[in-house]
Amino acid sequence: MTLSRRATRWTLGVLCLVGLFCILSVALLNGRVMRASSGRIVSVEQAASLEDVDYIVVLGAGIRADGSPSDMLHDRVVTAVGIVEAGSDVPLLMSADNQHEDYNEVAAMVTLAASLDVSDEALRTDRLGLSTYESIVRAKEIYGAERIVIVTQSYHLHRALYIAEQIGLEAYGVSADIRTYRGQAYRELREIAARCKDALVLQFDEINKAA
Repeated sequence: MTLSRRATRWTLGVLCLVGLFCILSVALLNGRVMRASSGRIVSVEQAASLEDVDYIVVLGAGIRADGSPSDMLHDRVVTAVGIVEAGSDVPLLMSADNQHEDYNEVAAMVTLAASLDVSDEALRTDRLGLSTYESIVRAKEIYGAERIVIVTQSYHLHRALYIAEQIGLEAYGVSADIRTYRGQAYRELREIAARCKDALVLQFDEINKAA
């Protein structure tokens, strides 16, 4: 066997091992995040019956060009309002992106909630909930939450609940899957990467705190 063939086979072998390592790492991290939500996803009625909850945290999603909520965001707000209608007196914390004047997820959420007869007193807003990670961390560090209910679509709940668990929040999740959403297959794949990213970020945070 020539030297060039040996080098090629060796390179391919290394690449295969690296690829296998990456696949196993993703599977392990994704599995860790998914396990965190075990027993934590509840129904609207169960969420309404929980005691000593500080906030129902409604996570942001996209808005349309006219400023109205996307289907996913609409369903998150409607689901959260359903918890209130089921008997909860816990305030809704609308946590989303309002970093720029021409893009205001929070305003779209508040407007929709108000149209569903939610009073101003029952609404709180976090205009710097720029990511899932920031929304959950800010609920604890800025808004003083210790026990929360998180409302988002089911594929997204696993990561949100994992983040909450890792930072010491007691959290429960309610799925806002009212309909089938376009592009969900791509969204699911992207979420796997996001789970791995946030799991690593939280792991490094723990290492830095211990150092």
